[in-house]
Amino acid sequence: MSKRNSQEAKRNARERLREERERQAKKDKVRRQLVVAASIVGVLAVAAGIGVAVTKMGDGGGGSVSTKEWEDAASGKAYAKPANTSGAKGTTVVVGDKKAEKTLEVYEDMRCPACAAFEQGTGEILIRDVEEGKYKAQFVMATFIDRMAEGSGSKNALSALGAALNVSPEAFMEYKHTLYSAENHPEEREDKFGEDDYLITVAEQVKELKGNKDFEKDVRDGTYDKWALEMSEKFDDSGVQGTPTFKMDGEKLVVEGTENTPMAPDQFKAAIDKALAK
Repeated sequence: MSKRNSQEAKRNARERLREERERQAKKDKVRRQLVVAASIVGVLAVAAGIGVAVTKMGDGGGGSVSTKEWEDAASGKAYAKPANTSGAKGTTVVVGDKKAEKTLEVYEDMRCPACAAFEQGTGEILIRDVEEGKYKAQFVMATFIDRMAEGSGSKNALSALGAALNVSPEAFMEYKHTLYSAENHPEEREDKFGEDDYLITVAEQVKELKGNKDFEKDVRDGTYDKWALEMSEKFDDSGVQGTPTFKMDGEKLVVEGTENTPMAPDQFKAAIDKALAK
């Protein structure tokens, strides 16, 4: 081997090592996020279950309003349910192949940091499973963090998700995943999702929503605000005490031998495989 080729091989080897270190660093970061998220799930569950009063955590990010102001405004609007929903009030949201035998119930709150950690580390597995027809996914969305931390981001983002769902189930799934991304999901104390402008800016990253004037109008007009309140009530009536929570045909998914929610990819895959085998 020539000296030049030898140097080239060494450079290539160093580059491969560098790339491997970066990949491992990203994996370690996700793993740390999931560990933190798992503890947050328990905190949220307790807080939701006993209605803990939490002091206002921030100034709402400028464009957001208080929970009561948002609800009062929503209650005065006409009721509209998004396309691609079912049920009398359109609060049954099922995505995936209708022929799929199993249904995974997904309970999330858009401001929930544990939900964001799940989506960032494991969410693509759920999306791929649904696309491959392993099971359908039914989404029940909560807004209890607005009550805990003050603000309107959970409800406002849920209304925007209704606008995305009105476009297509695929737009709903991609938009939800994009809002939960590390790039876009705010800290819990920041009520960024209470700002319509911010929600529309994030939607520019979603193919079907980019430049979609009907979607933007629905977000700004709060077309699905009242629907968001109904969906929130559906969560409150479900008996679920924390987010994220997953149930396969009504049976809660947990890490083997524990009562913990499966957050990490390997935990989620194992819980899904076990549920599908029943």
